[in-house]
Formats: sequence, C-alpha cells, structure tokens
Amino acid sequence: MPSSGFGNAYQRAGRTTGVFPDIEYLEWIIGRPEVAMYDLGTSDLRGDRDRGGEIVPAPLEDLDDPPTGASLEMQIAGEYGVEPEQVLVTGGATQANFLAAAAALDTDTEGDADAAGARVLVEKPGYEPLVASPAALGAHVDRFLRDDDYALAPDRVENALAPETALVTVTNRHNPSGRLTDRETLAETAAVAREGGARLLVDEVYAPYLPEAGDGPFGGPSAVDFEDAVVTGSLTKFFGLGDLRIGWVVADEAFVERARSISHHFHAVSGPSRTLAMRAFHNRERLAERSRTLLGENAELLAEFVSSRDDLAGSVAPGSTFAFLDPANADGNALAERAWENGLLVVPGRFFGDSERVRVSLGLAPNEMAAALDTFGDVLDRFR
Repeated sequence: MPSSGFGNAYQRAGRTTGVFPDIEYLEWIIGRPEVAMYDLGTSDLRGDRDRGGEIVPAPLEDLDDPPTGASLEMQIAGEYGVEPEQVLVTGGATQANFLAAAAALDTDTEGDADAAGARVLVEKPGYEPLVASPAALGAHVDRFLRDDDYALAPDRVENALAPETALVTVTNRHNPSGRLTDRETLAETAAVAREGGARLLVDEVYAPYLPEAGDGPFGGPSAVDFEDAVVTGSLTKFFGLGDLRIGWVVADEAFVERARSISHHFHAVSGPSRTLAMRAFHNRERLAERSRTLLGENAELLAEFVSSRDDLAGSVAPGSTFAFLDPANADGNALAERAWENGLLVVPGRFFGDSERVRVSLGLAPNEMAAALDTFGDVLDRFR
C-alpha cells in the first residue's frame, strides 16, 4: 500500500500546537478513506464510495426544493418539535459539539477564564474531539467508564460528577461501540447531571441508525425534550451527506443564543450547503428509506462476520453498522497497521481510549463491505 504521506501518521500522535492540542484521530484519518482499497473506517452511510466532488451530491440530484419562505432552522426545529430559536446551524457536528461545550463553559466569571475551575465529564471509551475540544477551552476533563458491554449507567455519571462539572457528554449510539441508549436511561442521566448542576450533551449523529424508524427525530431516540439537555446532530452520518458540512445544536433558547454568539468567532456556514441541506430535509423520508436499506444489509453483514470469528471478541449491537472489537492475537495498533499494509482501513482503538481494540464500520455499498470483510478476515488469519 503506498504511504501517500501516511507512514508517519502514528509518529505524529501526541504533537500539540499551542493552546489547541491535535485531535489525533482526525490527523490520522484525513485522506485515508480516499486511497484505501477496502474501507472499514467510514461510519457514515455514503453507500457509493466514488461520490465526491459533485456540486450537488448524487442523493440530492433531481429532488424538489422546499417551498419559498422556509429556513433550515425551521426545518430542523420541525423535526425536533422545538422553536426555530432553539436551533443553531453549524459547520458539521464537530463544530456543533465545540460550540455546545463552549457555551456550557461560558459562565459569568467576570472575564477570569480560570475562576470557575470548570470541569467536563466525558464517557470512556469515547470520540476524541469530545475530550479535546473542552480541554482546549481550558476545562479539566474527567472520564467515566462505559462497561457492561458499553451500557450508559447513570449511577456511574453520578459518582463521577464534581461540584465544578458544567457538562456531561455522551454519544447515542455510543461511538465507538454502537450501543444504543433508550430514552428512559437518557432521561435518568439528564436528571443526574441537572441535580449536579451540569447540562447533559448528547451527540445524536448515530441515533437514527435503526432498521425501522421510531418516533424521535429522524426515527431515533432523542434527549431533546429533557430539561437542560443539549443535543447535536448532522447530515453526515445517517444521510451520508458529509460534503455539505451541516450540523446543528438544539437546546433551550438562552443556551442556543450563547452558542450563537460564540459561533461568530468561526467561519459562517456555506450558503450553498444551507440550500442543499434544505433540499435534504424536504426529502428526508425518501433519503431515510435509502439509508435504512443500506443500514439493514450492512448491519447483518457485520453481525455475521463477527459471529463467525473465534479470534475477535466483542459484540455487534442490534442494528449497528459499527462495533468496537478486540482481536485475540494482536493489539489494535498492530492490527490496524497490518490491515493498512494490505489496503484495508480500520480504526485503531487508541483514538477512543482502548488500544487493544479496533473500530470496524460498514458505511459503503454491501458488495464493497463484503469484500472488505473478506480482506479483514485474511489479515486476522495472519496473526494466528
């Protein structure tokens, strides 16, 4: 496999640049899906790996635009059952999560950034930017473990809270394991956070990953109606429209206004992306049908593959197209390196806080995913 400049990606890990630390996962992943022969690293439901570079993404071609007078904020608000003033459109979910953390930490400290001694509590294993962003904002980041097959346990959150905790951050589905948390558990976690003086932030980009749609936004469970909860989402994962770079924050109006004020320090969301995002929302049922077809086929492929291997520990959550797996005969770094040498992209678990594992994701067409899993099996066999 040609290095394409990636050979030193592991060596770059740990470098920092001033106030803002590198987000090592993003440093590592950029450019790899485009050159990998087999891609088990991409978690968004793109389907066609050859997409990219179009002015109008292929899934949105020939679809109707919404009526004049609508706004993207109105469309998102309608999906979540809130007012448009409770929605902030952002340049993707990573920016949404950054702004949510910044708003939660932006308390009245009379200009002294350290006066509050603010802390953020984040799940482990977890998605690295959710740790790196609040750390860059000056917060102390505490962690709580998700074990018992990565279930979210409100009592663990309660035990890990400190008086200075301003924000508790979780993902649903859990990234990297794919574990789905029900609304009752989310509600209990939100209540625990609120009683401790903190808000609950739920990154819900994977919440719609269900074979059949439920009653929540895009068919997935949501924490949007819980007191002091903040939710984020995007068009990248479930709809496979990452090229638009459209995300959002949904919360109470005062919180969103604070996040909006902070957002002026960042680039504005592209006008053409907004327009195409409105088209996507206007046709979301049609787009969701396509995504759920892909989701169902790939979830079945992944579950069958994992169950067929005696050298790969870990479970595939029902309906999930990604999982956090523990190879019996290698650690996550060694397996990911060997896979890359054979043209296969899998993500080392160290980026999520567990170097023994790898995250495996099926986001492309089922025939491509079947071939990628065959290659993954060959790589695993070489460690026997």
